[in-house]
Amino acid sequence: MLVIADNSPLRYLILVDCVHVLPVLFGRVLIPAAVLEEFQHPHTPAVVRAWMTHPPAWLEVRAITGALDVTVAELEAGEQEAIVLARELHADLLLIDDGKGRDIAFAQGLRRMGTVGVLEQAAISGLVDFPTVIARLLRTNFRITADIINDALARDAARKAAAEEPPPEPQET
Repeated sequence: MLVIADNSPLRYLILVDCVHVLPVLFGRVLIPAAVLEEFQHPHTPAVVRAWMTHPPAWLEVRAITGALDVTVAELEAGEQEAIVLARELHADLLLIDDGKGRDIAFAQGLRRMGTVGVLEQAAISGLVDFPTVIARLLRTNFRITADIINDALARDAARKAAAEEPPPEPQET
């Protein structure tokens, strides 16, 4: 699976100590050069900058080959390049949180997933406890509507309840 990531999902997965789920869920993850530059900005949390000084082998920086176009002009550099790179490489998935970026990616036919979606997939795979990591995420400066969080927590609770249900009794024939 070819996955391209913008700054935000990686940043927050690092901050909540869940970045380890990415290679398990997706194998390799690519980021554009602009995202690497954003991670080196002085306002980037120190733990994220430190993590990026020695990125793991599953994370690859890839430069875009084409030019940026007007469809992504209103986005920040990392989001612009992530969308362009995803298009260029025909990525299976784009990890992106920004609402405008997600809308533009959708309009361009790209499948996208945000930080909460990654954490939900990790919970489904048994890699994290969803309520615990969501609580950690909400203690950061991550911005998201309460409805999205509440819906995701409800899905997680329903999955757990369904897993605890005993199997039906065999029917006599």
